[in-house]
Amino acid sequence: MTEMVFGTTPARVGDPILPRWWRTVDKWALACILGLYAIGLLLGLAASVPLAERNGLNAFYYVTRQAVFGGLALAVMLVISMMSPVQVRRLGVLLFLGAFLTVLALPFIGTDFGKGATRWLSLGFASVQPSEFLKPGFIALCAWFMASAQAVGGPPGRLYSFFVAAAVIVLLALQPDFGQASLILFAWLVMYFIAGAPVTLIAGTIALAGFGGMFAYANSEHFARRINGFLSAEVDPRTQIGYATNAIQEGGFFGVGVGEGTVKWSLPDAHTDFIIAVAAEEYGFVMVVMIIALYCAIVVRSLWRLLGERDPFARIAGTGLACAFGGQALINMGVAVRLLPAKGMTLPFVSYGGSSVIASGITLGMLLALTRTRPQNLLADVMGRPGR
Repeated sequence: MTEMVFGTTPARVGDPILPRWWRTVDKWALACILGLYAIGLLLGLAASVPLAERNGLNAFYYVTRQAVFGGLALAVMLVISMMSPVQVRRLGVLLFLGAFLTVLALPFIGTDFGKGATRWLSLGFASVQPSEFLKPGFIALCAWFMASAQAVGGPPGRLYSFFVAAAVIVLLALQPDFGQASLILFAWLVMYFIAGAPVTLIAGTIALAGFGGMFAYANSEHFARRINGFLSAEVDPRTQIGYATNAIQEGGFFGVGVGEGTVKWSLPDAHTDFIIAVAAEEYGFVMVVMIIALYCAIVVRSLWRLLGERDPFARIAGTGLACAFGGQALINMGVAVRLLPAKGMTLPFVSYGGSSVIASGITLGMLLALTRTRPQNLLADVMGRPGR
């Protein structure tokens, strides 16, 4: 079988796994991920101390937990990044099944922690948000379906993926968790486009989602309250959006100084959903640009490397993972500057939270695994056995 090599030196048969992984992994993306982890710890030092004091805990309690969660996420990411596309697919399917069943059970065993949405599973010593782990599993499963549809005589995989996406979106909307539902829909639309879906069908899906949004607005007080707050001409300075907007304006170009910010004392979610407001206030526009640049670098480099990928599953799944990761960061920062309605979504790999950080580690591990350089088979060979 004729082969061609995309990127750098191909893996040699019989090489130890670590040297082979180091030669083939995207080192620039890996460096950007480590940069996000370091920034997350730095911002955690600023944002979580007031919360620890309010809860009567050690000043660095949440920072220590963030370091532990982040270290575990990095370890998980590195292990997954050494997997083959076949192993990534299998892991994704198992992850989806486990997370989907847990989300189904949340109305009976979950809790809302007083936030109006039953999204968490309390374990006593910690809490887990299953929808965070649902995303990478969903992307892997749908990519497998879509890749299988490209084989001659293959199953109607795109139709299967539509039913899976519809089930997941409805399930998340019922929690209600419209932010995660929107992100799932966005990732599915991107993958569907890459898999060759007609534009008219994608437009019809977007229109259907629009009607779903209007139905939710008319029947969900939680959803309507957030939309009304977003559309309001005036921002109540005593709300989270009001505090965050003021903090970003006060930060200016270089910030008010390390430890001098005040928004962390006012915002209960300063260490999670509004961590970018803390960065803007204390470190200024420069830090915000640096964070945005790191996210853009990870997404753009991953998409660039996937351009040469001939395995349909790796190409579709990698694109979905990269866009979901970048899309979540965009939503979080868009909410903080009031470009989007409040979503209750963390800044991936930067915000505090065990579920968020570890799920981001899984997502990035899959992405690094699928963007590693490896021999590329002839297009005809790959198209004959997708999702292998």
